[in-house]
Amino acid sequence: MLNFNFEYKYIEQGLNPVVGVDEAGRGPWAGPVVAGAVIIDAETMPERLSLDLDDSKKLTSQKREELFQLLLNCAKIGIGISSVVEIDALNILQATMLAMRRAVEDLGLSPGMVLVDGNILPNWSYPSQAIIKGDGRSLSIAAASIVAKVSRDQFMSDLAKDYPQYGWERNAGYGTKEHQHGLVEFGVCKHHRRSFKPIKNILGI
Repeated sequence: MLNFNFEYKYIEQGLNPVVGVDEAGRGPWAGPVVAGAVIIDAETMPERLSLDLDDSKKLTSQKREELFQLLLNCAKIGIGISSVVEIDALNILQATMLAMRRAVEDLGLSPGMVLVDGNILPNWSYPSQAIIKGDGRSLSIAAASIVAKVSRDQFMSDLAKDYPQYGWERNAGYGTKEHQHGLVEFGVCKHHRRSFKPIKNILGI
């Protein structure tokens, strides 16, 4: 159940502020991986946030956008990006960890505790807890999942203006039929992840 219990536990121990961290874009064939880091003040959080926040994958794009705008007004937000070049050089897991580190650094403060979605923690010095399915259990992580998803979707929509042949404004770089057809007709571009098997197969490497 999605609530503030994890956050309260650490706040009561004096581990302030508590930061939620999540990522978006590990699976797509193109574009960066993006992480969000969010600090929510439970005392001043609008009730609508506590009622509507959820794992970003369970929400419509319109609902994610609405919640993102709410978060901009009431939460402290950090965003971290790992580029396609970094994904290909490091591998997607390590690039994701790098994006998470950058998201926390983007907050401009030292966290008392960081709650990370999943079962792996980045290599950093902050007190941290990895929470499996955390985006459905912690309000801070759910908020971070929305920040990461909305930010990445916007990034891919912007890229699509220069690369309209792949439909990234609709598929966010995932390997949909539309994206596959674009690859067959127009080939691979610099924003594709050459370390990913489908792209390697097209390139014959």
